Amino acid sequence: MVDSKKQWKAWIYLAPAIVLLLVFTVWPIINTIRMALLDGYNGMAAIGGKTFAFGVDNFRAVVEYKGFFTCLRNTILLCVITVPISTLLALLVSAALNSIKFLQKPLQTIFFLPYVTNAIAIGMVFAAMFNMVRTVRVVQTAGIVNNVIEFFGGTAVNWINAGSTYWANMTVLIIYIVWNALPFKILILLGGMQSINKQYYDAAKVDGSSRSRILWRITVPLLSPMIAYVVITGFIAGFKEYTSIVGIFGEKMGPASDAGRLNTMVGYIYDALPSNDYGRASAAALILFGIILIVTLINLYVSKKQVHY
Repeated sequence: MVDSKKQWKAWIYLAPAIVLLLVFTVWPIINTIRMALLDGYNGMAAIGGKTFAFGVDNFRAVVEYKGFFTCLRNTILLCVITVPISTLLALLVSAALNSIKFLQKPLQTIFFLPYVTNAIAIGMVFAAMFNMVRTVRVVQTAGIVNNVIEFFGGTAVNWINAGSTYWANMTVLIIYIVWNALPFKILILLGGMQSINKQYYDAAKVDGSSRSRILWRITVPLLSPMIAYVVITGFIAGFKEYTSIVGIFGEKMGPASDAGRLNTMVGYIYDALPSNDYGRASAAALILFGIILIVTLINLYVSKKQVHY
């Protein structure tokens, strides 16, 4: 406890952080709510002195937008598919890393590299890998993924180019998002595994338990707080997915033959900004916030029943 007579020193130390939070976090949130509740709010028109009435027209415009449910569907699909897969893979990789000693540190570094790599740049690499036809000095060559498929006797797949199917595009996105989400989850889960008391494992070995039984009966229950954390943060990150799609498909958010096919809620918000339609963008941001809040509350409710502290 800080002596009440010296609390002013603590407030001085906290003042810079508090000011930054107020300016860059609290005020933007308040301003977003304000703009969302001003019907037809436009940034340039507001600068010119135009006034706007309070209402819910911005929310109505978002819901009635013809591509809104496409954005919502894509966002939910990416979350529902990628979060369980990435969490399970991270758990298995963490268990494997925790069980070896030789080259453990270098392998941890390798697995963590995607976390510190630019998402757009890696998205462009994935686009080249899954490209069906790539011109190199007049010679037509397939991307590395199709080269591997053809090497094993398969037929090249049109993953991302014009004329590709929706699920071919989604497959590429899912692979990229899962790969990109693994490093953070591995870091959290591996740290949790290394903090588990070794006596549990020693007792299990004495009883002759198999490795799979130890993993699912000892490691997973004791690791449940960390698993709940990575699941919740995974859903939050999934609902904000945008950069991976731009990196692979560009700003059109889809193949050339069907632009906007893979748009998400965050993409919809960005689409409204060039026209200064801040009211509609703010309303979409609040709708997204509400969805994330509901999903997070559901996850917290479930975790209270399943997590063992």
